[in-house]
Amino acid sequence: MESITKELPLLTELAKGIAAQFGDNCEVVVHDWSRPYDSTIVVIENGQVTGRKVGDPGTNLGLEIMRGTSDGDNRHNYITQTADGRILRSTSIYMKNGAGTIIGALCINYDITDLMVAEKTLQSLTASGLAPVRESFVSNVNELLDTLIQEAQEAIGKPPALMGKEDKIRFIQLLDVKGAFLIKKSGERICSYLGISKYTLYNYLEESKSSEQ
Repeated sequence: MESITKELPLLTELAKGIAAQFGDNCEVVVHDWSRPYDSTIVVIENGQVTGRKVGDPGTNLGLEIMRGTSDGDNRHNYITQTADGRILRSTSIYMKNGAGTIIGALCINYDITDLMVAEKTLQSLTASGLAPVRESFVSNVNELLDTLIQEAQEAIGKPPALMGKEDKIRFIQLLDVKGAFLIKKSGERICSYLGISKYTLYNYLEESKSSEQ
């Protein structure tokens, strides 16, 4: 498969079939990574599960794969959470071209919140045995950037006004590893948040990459 475009009719029917099989709580999404990351969703069934629609962006996990932080192996049966607190059991299957480059993804997100309420009697259905994965489902790529910035803020443990140079370099490194700089105009948002110039941002980014190596 060199592009998911030719396979889109099949993937569309596959998404419909999975969603029909498992019902309204099962969201099925097809991502086309040849598109800008702020609009990778080309097929979605039961989008009410995460509040997304066709034309919306991918999640932070996809950014990490594009950046090379994550190896891009398929992920099965992991637990994540929506912005409004719903618990999802998810699977992400990545499609590759002949050169081994990931060109798209088929993702299944099943809302198990109601099953979790009855965990004692339905434990065999709800227990994943895996640690929760932090995944952000958004309808706007700027919301995804805000989430990544907030996660970096939490990791540093202090607001920008109290950050020294080393803190800011570490902050930028955390965002870079998560793929934040792949988001269009992310540099401007990060400069504004940290109160630094673009020149300083580029210098800090280079220093963070040098320390990473």
